[in-house]
Amino acid sequence: MQVRDITVLAAVISVVAMLVIPLPHWLISFLIIINITIALLILMTAMNMQEALQFSVFPPLLLLVTLFRLGLNVSTTRAILSEGDAGKVVETFGTFVTGGNILVGLVVFTILVIIQFIVITKGAERVSEVAARFTLDAMPGKQMSIDADLNAGMISEKEARERREKVSGEADFYGAMDGATKFVKGDAIAGIIIVLINLVVGIIIGVVQQGLPFAEAAVLFSTLTVGDGLVSQIPALLISTATGIVVTRAASNGNLGSDITSQLFSQPKLLYVAAGTIALLGIVTPVGPLITFPIAIALAVGAYMMNKSSKEDPNEIEEFEEEVTTDNMKSPENVINLLNVDPIEFEFGYGLIPLVDTAQGGDLLDRVVMIRRQLALELGIVIPVVRIRDNIQLQPNEYRLKIKGNEMARGELLLDHYLAMSPGDDDSIEGIDTVEPSFGLPAKWITESVKEEAEILGYTVVDPPSVVSTHMTEIIRNNAHDLLGRQETKQLIDHIRETYPILVDELTPTPLSVGEIQKVLGNLLREHVSVRNLPIIFETLADYSKMTSDVDILTEYTRQSLAKQITTQYAGNNHVLKVLTVSGRVEKLIADSIQQTEHGNYLSIDPNDSQAILESMAKEIERASLMEQSPIILCSPAVRVYMRQMTARYFPQIPILSYNELESSIEVQSVGVVNVE
Repeated sequence: MQVRDITVLAAVISVVAMLVIPLPHWLISFLIIINITIALLILMTAMNMQEALQFSVFPPLLLLVTLFRLGLNVSTTRAILSEGDAGKVVETFGTFVTGGNILVGLVVFTILVIIQFIVITKGAERVSEVAARFTLDAMPGKQMSIDADLNAGMISEKEARERREKVSGEADFYGAMDGATKFVKGDAIAGIIIVLINLVVGIIIGVVQQGLPFAEAAVLFSTLTVGDGLVSQIPALLISTATGIVVTRAASNGNLGSDITSQLFSQPKLLYVAAGTIALLGIVTPVGPLITFPIAIALAVGAYMMNKSSKEDPNEIEEFEEEVTTDNMKSPENVINLLNVDPIEFEFGYGLIPLVDTAQGGDLLDRVVMIRRQLALELGIVIPVVRIRDNIQLQPNEYRLKIKGNEMARGELLLDHYLAMSPGDDDSIEGIDTVEPSFGLPAKWITESVKEEAEILGYTVVDPPSVVSTHMTEIIRNNAHDLLGRQETKQLIDHIRETYPILVDELTPTPLSVGEIQKVLGNLLREHVSVRNLPIIFETLADYSKMTSDVDILTEYTRQSLAKQITTQYAGNNHVLKVLTVSGRVEKLIADSIQQTEHGNYLSIDPNDSQAILESMAKEIERASLMEQSPIILCSPAVRVYMRQMTARYFPQIPILSYNELESSIEVQSVGVVNVE
């Protein structure tokens, strides 16, 4: 524990001790001055804060200073009733401040109590209660607003986290203040009771125990009681005022003093009106101009000075604004900002605004959050924030998705319809013919009235938000390798370094650079292989990167290390995997066409042979699809990468596996053979 922590603990323990241990008079006087000092410090802090959370420690501090003040009350009461003396400070307040008139002292004390209890404390209590209720009610809306700004790309993850913490802190603060104001109210009530006890019991003790005449006992104990009441109620009044300022303070860019002066005197013309009213008051009433004229003159002079300083030539202002605008357009920083390209952009026409407008029931922003989480778990990379914006250049019901500034997909939605996809040849449902955007299947836009009928006939019926979110998911999944750059790869490396520092140090920066690791991970993502299991991937790269730096070969070794994952991905829980095998003739044809150079190997196959292989593959894929089987190509490890290169443009969604990428426990069944004559 630090020294200041121990100091605070010692102070709290001392306050508790004050309740049971008699204190000498000099120490009581010293602590009373400390109490007034703390109250002044709290009041000045409350006046100079810009928002409530800057004084978030106020609720527990309020409890501590209240306990401290009550402890002082107990000590002074003990001293007054037992010895008839409570120190120099109490005596001074009881005689000098009240002018030696006990009745005046009692009246002043009563007024202070009324001001604190009825005016300030009651108002602060009500404001705290209302502020806590409205802050808690507004919390869900603020959280949704933060999520919407995050999904739209207006703020970063760090800014979103800071804003969430601020919202949560405000709710906790106003909830605590709602209870803390009860301390102030209870303190005011306790002050009244303590004064009555000191006055009544003190006079009884003075007359009965000390043998003083009643008049002398009344003067003595009345003086001490008033002094004790004043030295406790003045700090209490300051604390109550600070409480009221804290709970009524709205967030601004300045403190209370600057806000009052800037807003109260923001209109000089009103000061002229006030000056004239005060001057007229001195003329038509017995108050006299001697008192009112100086105030009126001060107001008029202040209004003239403020009005003069605020007047500027409108032409100069306009010229200055034009000059600033021109300078901003010329500045290189402004031009550079225009060069930024968002990783993912979703644009839509004005007719699709209800998709993203939460006030109209739109939940696309929430769906985007779920898409990013789903793909992060599925692919093993952090999907960038999707920037969502409307575009008046698009058709009203049209949308498009861009990745790295390039349009990757475009579609059209009918918000008052449902998309229905037929399970077979049934075409009896009435609707608008269209194509399902994610997988290119024939579909129809149907109305609400025929939705139930379509579901009975076996149609797959989805709403427009589900259509666009599915389309967005597929496009991002298929282009995940474009979203993984060196910067994102470096973040993945730093993440795994936290748990596997030795593994990362062995792999990078030597023998593999961040760029080479990024290429391997990109190759895996291009063929829909998740890179979430980075430890296995990095272990494999660390083992084989010492033998070769060829990225394609390293990718093949990595795929073989992920055999269990790849087998589960395509076989699921089944122990049988149905595939299309590549004949030995085709594999030999491909192997003989591999050209080896110092910069790596590449496939140089005769166009006629390539065309024959692709036609045979297309025929077998179509036949497998008719059998309702997902086509998977299986070949030897030596030619797998070149087979992928040859077919990537024509069959990008068809997985091509090698024998080494399958678990030995899996049963492989060939349902077709890719062959050439």
